[in-house]
Amino acid sequence: MNEQTENQEIWLKKISIIVPFYNEAENLPIISRKLVDVCGGLCNKCDYEIIFINDGSTDLSGFAIEEMMNANKKIKYLEFSRNFGKEVAISAGIHHSSGDAAIMLDADLQHPPELIPEFIEKWENGAEVVIGVRAKDSSDDLFKRLGSYFFYQISNWIGETKLVPFSTDFRLIDRKVIDEFAKLTERNRMARGLIAWLGFKREFINFSAPPRQYGRPRYGKLELIKLAMSSFVANSLLPLKLAGYLGMAITFISAIIGMFIIIDKYFFHDPFNFGFSGTAILMVFNLFLIGIVLSCLGVIALYIAKIHQEVSNRPLYIVSRKINFEK
Repeated sequence: MNEQTENQEIWLKKISIIVPFYNEAENLPIISRKLVDVCGGLCNKCDYEIIFINDGSTDLSGFAIEEMMNANKKIKYLEFSRNFGKEVAISAGIHHSSGDAAIMLDADLQHPPELIPEFIEKWENGAEVVIGVRAKDSSDDLFKRLGSYFFYQISNWIGETKLVPFSTDFRLIDRKVIDEFAKLTERNRMARGLIAWLGFKREFINFSAPPRQYGRPRYGKLELIKLAMSSFVANSLLPLKLAGYLGMAITFISAIIGMFIIIDKYFFHDPFNFGFSGTAILMVFNLFLIGIVLSCLGVIALYIAKIHQEVSNRPLYIVSRKINFEK
């Protein structure tokens, strides 16, 4: 009787698979079939749902998965009214998930669906967050390799929340993590950073990413830089504090230099023939201090912009169409 009850409890477990996408019409039929095959193999352990989030695609991505949705009601579909960004799409999938755990992966097939059973196994063994860590890829260009390295180094140096180097959005989170994630209200967000901030017991799975089959990466160099800057500002107050520290240091150094010039010029009458002229001294000091003031204002402006976006209290996203979700 106890064994029967235990098997029933295992059967009642439900996994939500979250797949955000933007202009992935060629990849969607492939990943849909792979996910259905992998999840179908889990039928003796748990139920599942697959949530596709269309982040305002401009190609035929929406039509590409309609056949799969008609054939399998476990495939669910969210369509945004416009492009809100991958991080928001991931958040929407998490908000709409009904499983005991949720697994996020990209639609470009670089997050292997075949690893999903390993994520579930670690979860069943007690892990509340299972993170996929991508192996270094020699096919990545120099900009991406250096950018990733410096991003994690700087982020872990200035941030209060430490990120695992080369960790990805390919991860599993338990229902208690899902519920806590839903309470977070940031507009400028990086899902992996927020999940790291939440804490909970973590395990890791290392994997090598296969090459993208179709299309091109949706995150260009400029988008990656913007995401990194947003992460730095959102997860650390050090840039704001650094401006104050820099201002105090410059004031202290300027006071010492000013005292040296005054003593050298007016008390000892320039014994070393430095030849400081009053106009030159004033111009150099004014330009230097004005530059510092502008730098500080620039950093403060970043935080003011974030505050403005937060207090505007706009919806995080707008869903224009929902399919196969319970009313």
